[in-house]
Amino acid sequence: MKVLWAPWRMVHIGGPKQAGCIFCQNPTAPDPREVLVLAVGEHTSVMLNKFPYANGHLMVSPRRHTADVSELSVAEWRQLSDGLRATVEALREEFSPEGMNVGMNLGSAGGAGIADHMHWHVVPRWVGDTNFMPLLGEVRVMPEHLEAVYDRLRPRFEALHLP
Repeated sequence: MKVLWAPWRMVHIGGPKQAGCIFCQNPTAPDPREVLVLAVGEHTSVMLNKFPYANGHLMVSPRRHTADVSELSVAEWRQLSDGLRATVEALREEFSPEGMNVGMNLGSAGGAGIADHMHWHVVPRWVGDTNFMPLLGEVRVMPEHLEAVYDRLRPRFEALHLP
């Protein structure tokens, strides 16, 4: 049997869980890198997923705490959509993926891990990036550390200037 070593994961898996809503609290944190926040606008924020499905997995969320898309104002929806588009563009430019998964899981029954604050998942994908590890070993292999991904993407989002 081969052993896959990824000790950095224990910081995230075994560390203390954040109380409250990450989509409400993280955009106002004093150190955006520590909480993986890439961009913050009046109505929208973009952050790395701490438990990614693939390298570069980002989340785009409204700043206002809501689980219901229909509760967003036109201004909130517009900035959320602009943030989503900019996120896709930044991932294309930085990672050159061959495709992407873009989606939203609404409600616990819809698969939302954080059901009370809606958010888009943006996951870059490459041909052949799926393998047997998640299926047989219940393990995902990430080729790059979260902080390294953050450092690569942050300059692209600094230029974004969400209003």
